[in-house]
Amino acid sequence: MYACSFSGTVLGIDGMIVSVETDIANGLPQFDLVGLGGSAVKEARDRVRAALRNAGYDYPMQRITVNLAPADQRKEGSGFDLAIAFGILLASKQILPRPERILILGELALDGSLRPVPGVLPILLEATKAGFTHVILPEANAAEAHLVEIIVLPAANLTEAVQYWKEGLQPKNPQAAASASTRTSQTPVTPQAPDFAHVYGQRFVKRGLEIAAAGFHNVILVGPPGCGKTLLATCLPGIMPKMTTDESYEVTKIYSIAGQLKREGGLIQERPFRAPHHTITATALIGGGAQIPRPGECSLSHGGILFLDEMPEFSRHVLEVLRQPLEAGIVTIGRAKQVFSFPARFLLIGSCNPCPCGFFGTREKQSCSCSPQQIYKYRSKLSGPLLDRIDLHIEVPRVPVQLLHNRSMEESSRDIRARVERARAIQCDRYRHRPASPFNSMMNAEELRNYAKLDKEGQEMLQLAFETLGLSARAYDRIVKVARTIADLEGAAKIEAAHVAEAIRYRALDRGVPF
Repeated sequence: MYACSFSGTVLGIDGMIVSVETDIANGLPQFDLVGLGGSAVKEARDRVRAALRNAGYDYPMQRITVNLAPADQRKEGSGFDLAIAFGILLASKQILPRPERILILGELALDGSLRPVPGVLPILLEATKAGFTHVILPEANAAEAHLVEIIVLPAANLTEAVQYWKEGLQPKNPQAAASASTRTSQTPVTPQAPDFAHVYGQRFVKRGLEIAAAGFHNVILVGPPGCGKTLLATCLPGIMPKMTTDESYEVTKIYSIAGQLKREGGLIQERPFRAPHHTITATALIGGGAQIPRPGECSLSHGGILFLDEMPEFSRHVLEVLRQPLEAGIVTIGRAKQVFSFPARFLLIGSCNPCPCGFFGTREKQSCSCSPQQIYKYRSKLSGPLLDRIDLHIEVPRVPVQLLHNRSMEESSRDIRARVERARAIQCDRYRHRPASPFNSMMNAEELRNYAKLDKEGQEMLQLAFETLGLSARAYDRIVKVARTIADLEGAAKIEAAHVAEAIRYRALDRGVPF
């Protein structure tokens, strides 16, 4: 007695369809699960056995062999439970085969109820490419599944899932499901970021963050304690341009794989903002795992912001792993039999003090109490190659007390975001040949030559800065990219000397201020 059902798993950021082959033969009662499954997969035999019995179905007291094909590909997770249970029911003739191509996902509890599984969105996207028309899965995953053009059959338990199979694969309420799909994919999410109107003073810093948001340029904020570095960073999501539909799907896929998609599902439409603690490990930041790697904070920040508060407090090794994703926008993790790639094109914003106590080089009454050795050790956490990959180095001064007394109204995030959106529209038109990453910070050498030409005065100014500050070729290009963004914010077709001059001002660490 043989039967085959279909399930799925995740490899990297993509889904993979798995054939669950079940054979029941005469012999001593035994359950063999083969096909290179991980620990959670192997434990499915006990969950499936208890769930079938407690749901009122017969469990064959024979030799049961279940193969997960392709057998040479490692498989992790508990999402195969429901497909294995269906395979046993089909092979034991308790239910009959159907002609439709049906995908089955879900983890079984011992009482037969269904628990949600991660990675539903990429699995279903792959399933639709393979010609599957229906999916049976837990109710908690239904909202996420409705984002894909497939007939969704949500079930609370094994009994409901079997009823779908027996009664013609008809959704309980197709109209409600369709309206839920439309609502979750089209309704924007209101951003919860603090407003720049509540940040008093710091106009130079706000201008720098506006440039960063418009061109997707990396930023580091340097200043004494209490000057507002963290508040300014948390205001940045409020002025970021809206995500396109393709960007939303890609970010939602990553969060689905990581198991961090909310129960109500729906497309993620606001750019992510991740702020890991400084005790984070390199694996948690970059991604990884024992067998099948999972996305880390870099990938969870894809399309959005990765905020590293107090950067020198992070391990130097942790900071150095950021070099590749900052340059390439992708994380590549190698294993013995396969290489996995995760998208990681994020805007890095970091903050730090000028020294461990925070008062080196300031004009306040507080005096720096750090020794030269302490200052050197603190600063050495941020290597030259890492700082070279950060476009904007912004010095953040203390806010004068008069501004705190007056509490005058500042420009709101909505007004700043409107300018950012206009600059983004210019870039989308300019880089329409690469719609996935239409930002100035991602220009290659050919695009720099075509879209970022400098006039004679701008070239002379940048040459003087290059010789005076000892800039690298990478820093030279990044200044030109920032100047291109400044020109876009002003609606200028050509980069002028004033734009270059402003871009050079945002290289505080190259000028030795205050490091």
